Amino acid sequence: MTDLKSMNLEEMSSFFRALGQPAFRAKQVFQWLHRGAVSFEEMTNLPKSLREQLGESCFITAPAVERKQVSAQDGTIKYLWRLGDGNCIETVLMRYHHGNTVCISSQVGCRMGCAFCASTLGGKVRDLTPAEMLDQVLFTQLDSSLPISNIVLMGIGEPLDNFETVLRFLELVNSPDGMNIGMRHISLSTCGLIEKIDKLAQLRLQLTLSVSLHAPDDETRSAIMPSNRAVGTERLFACCRRYFEQTGRRISYEYILIDGVNDHDWQADLLARHLKGTGGHVNLIPMNPVKESPFRPSRRVREFQDRLERQGVTATVRRKLGGDIDASCGQLRRKQLLEGQTLQDPKAGPAADRGGIR
Repeated sequence: MTDLKSMNLEEMSSFFRALGQPAFRAKQVFQWLHRGAVSFEEMTNLPKSLREQLGESCFITAPAVERKQVSAQDGTIKYLWRLGDGNCIETVLMRYHHGNTVCISSQVGCRMGCAFCASTLGGKVRDLTPAEMLDQVLFTQLDSSLPISNIVLMGIGEPLDNFETVLRFLELVNSPDGMNIGMRHISLSTCGLIEKIDKLAQLRLQLTLSVSLHAPDDETRSAIMPSNRAVGTERLFACCRRYFEQTGRRISYEYILIDGVNDHDWQADLLARHLKGTGGHVNLIPMNPVKESPFRPSRRVREFQDRLERQGVTATVRRKLGGDIDASCGQLRRKQLLEGQTLQDPKAGPAADRGGIR
């Protein structure tokens, strides 16, 4: 069975030419899929015979809402989507004065092992497809009836660990014939896979690269982010400098402040030295407590910010959203896993109670 939604328009045109169909059919189907069509029967401007043929040889991904939580505090919406194979992932819709931002996942689970993150507690199950990434944006918009203007790839998974799929997703969501969300409205977050960052730099995309840093020194970063042991902070910062020089795009450094772990004055000073002359921006994140984690939110957020700014580093504190709805990455999926309602062994086949949109 062919996954049409993961194709770009050129590939789809080739597919329809191979069926003996005119090229304009590809654009028709592309637009239907990017508007949220869940069956070929909905595509009423296609001949009935073609709709039947597509139904026999192709499939359309469509996620089902397994759980949906809406914050009473700020209107943040968290979705637990169920995929066609029974696995679940998370998407968060955040409302800001400048527009609505959706935070999407790139993998089912994660193998990076960050100690403060619930996403990695069950390990990595598999990569998402381009269609499954696109669906998170599309069906969040359809379900919430809120227009999506910004995307952050900062949900479950390491985007650069699913590199080619992420590039295809970016192409699809940026398409004028699809959702047409511009690259400057997209942020991609990575824990620091330097070979992939160098590869991304060569493409000179106009997105914002966010590096999940969380500590400026090897001892601390390796303790809370095992992926650092193969990289090291010196190589990571050197890679980030190359990215900035090659693209001219300022990097945002994500920094979850953990009480007594990475919030010391000397760490702020070291971070400031690393970022001098790079145009880097530090996004300080008040920690949402994760039940399974021993870490607690820092009590020194403002002090850490002030110390960075006194040394010429731009540092902002991210607005804390969704604290009442398990908004930290992976929490809702983890809760579902522990309750045994979904996330069965993928080899066992789809869950029996699959529903309507992912």
